[in-house]
Amino acid sequence: MNGQNNVNTNNLYGTNNISNNNLNVQKNVMPTNNQFSVLDRYGEDITKKTYITNPAIARENEIRQLIITLLTPDRSAVLVGKAGIGKTAIVEGLAYLIQLNQVPDALKGYSIISIATSALLGESKNDGQLESRALILVQEVMKRSKLILFIDEIHTVMGAGSTNGNSLDLANILKPALARGDIKLIGATTQEEYERYMIRDRAFIRRFEKIDIYEPDADTTLKILIGTIPKLEKKTGVKFSYTNYIVEKICRFLINMTSEYKRIYEVSSRYPDIALSLLSKIFSYAIFDNSPTIKIKHVWMAINNCNTIYPDTLKKEIVSFKNTFDDILKEENVVI
Repeated sequence: MNGQNNVNTNNLYGTNNISNNNLNVQKNVMPTNNQFSVLDRYGEDITKKTYITNPAIARENEIRQLIITLLTPDRSAVLVGKAGIGKTAIVEGLAYLIQLNQVPDALKGYSIISIATSALLGESKNDGQLESRALILVQEVMKRSKLILFIDEIHTVMGAGSTNGNSLDLANILKPALARGDIKLIGATTQEEYERYMIRDRAFIRRFEKIDIYEPDADTTLKILIGTIPKLEKKTGVKFSYTNYIVEKICRFLINMTSEYKRIYEVSSRYPDIALSLLSKIFSYAIFDNSPTIKIKHVWMAINNCNTIYPDTLKKEIVSFKNTFDDILKEENVVI
């Protein structure tokens, strides 16, 4: 994964000879001791996170669209797609590229602050006066330079932050600043919630460029799983004890057994999340077993206890697992 550091942004995102005028840059004004900071209290700077691997493997096209949208004057971005397909990972992928300075010049040095709308409910004392947290947030973001706000489940801004029956919610507070380009915002939501909540407020969604995020195919999901293994190994201290060929074989089996029509309808997630969850569970069983390495029995235990596909399908997958990995099962004396 160290090769990620050698990405040529001129090839990936076009020339980086873009003027900073495309993004509204204002003077940094940090809150004084008497001011309440919503960003510092409730925000998370995801450009300061430690990324062991690229969090948005094989998502170059989506990140490119996101960057171009952010560079467009008076436009913010909303990522729309089904649950579990990696919308948040795409935003983290942009944060990762900002860390590496592999973005156009106009985005270099930017921070992406993630904040939940639940943190914006109610009021807080600001300079001795009670104020809506949503209003404090907008005022604060406008005073800080080189900042992009990220709100997951952005449809929840409809009604968020209003107090005492006041109709001035976060969406309405954001509109003027978004229209002027004073705030750059990335939102994420599902297609259903976008249509149910956001599309009704035409004045709000006019400020956004909709970026449709689709579920990756099996081959792309395989790249994501293999690329995520170093992160899981680092976090857990557990290593895969097999060759790259066997590891790929295991990952492909996880992907095949969680394909679309095998998943429990409207309960299970999608690629890559459903396969990543199963991969993570393999590491969990190794930790539970006090094993420093992944063995085939840990893979078997994760598959045998999978609850995201139909029970009848699971029985067939167990038989398929035994046939596919029969030689390793025998070698390690694992009885199914």
